[in-house]
Amino acid sequence: MVQLLCMKQMLKLGRCKMARYGMALDYKNCINCKACEVACKEENGVLLGADKHRIWVGVKEIEGEWPNLSIASSTFIPSQCQHCDNAPCQEVCPTHATYYDENNVVRVDSDKCILCSYCMNACPYDARYVDDRTMTVDKCTFCSDTRLARGETTTACQNTCPTKVRTFGDLDDPNSEISILLRTREHFSLKAHLGTKPKLFYLK
Repeated sequence: MVQLLCMKQMLKLGRCKMARYGMALDYKNCINCKACEVACKEENGVLLGADKHRIWVGVKEIEGEWPNLSIASSTFIPSQCQHCDNAPCQEVCPTHATYYDENNVVRVDSDKCILCSYCMNACPYDARYVDDRTMTVDKCTFCSDTRLARGETTTACQNTCPTKVRTFGDLDDPNSEISILLRTREHFSLKAHLGTKPKLFYLK
């Protein structure tokens, strides 16, 4: 669907404007219900009991010492591939299996992956794993090869979240929900000091 519309636009204007996808996470709303993990596995044909998967929810431990514990300090931190603009995984891949697609999503070409694990070691977010079915590296793709390819506009994890933690959209569209959120809410990125320019933004 996207490709067809793009071709029509190219014929009309002589060029094609694709998206630059990112995700904002209102992480304080996360209740660690695991709906996002289950939806992701279902969308990608991964067994529900599998330890390796594309997204996960981390836990920030309670601060303080008993009995002076700060219950409010414990939060859940949803995470996944950060789809960095300067992705270390892409830079070190010797076969160019890791690449940016037309929407600036970091993808893996399984036909080119030789399982050297360079990308896994280079990723500062520990977002990659070995898919035992294909014996290649896998990661989050923002549902590019499934939902987006079918013309849908949300990822499986966003679509299923009961507390509306995730907002997915085009960062280059000033009128998109994610762009409006990032203009109106304070936010931060994980390990921003590394200069990877992640496209996952955590709302304060």
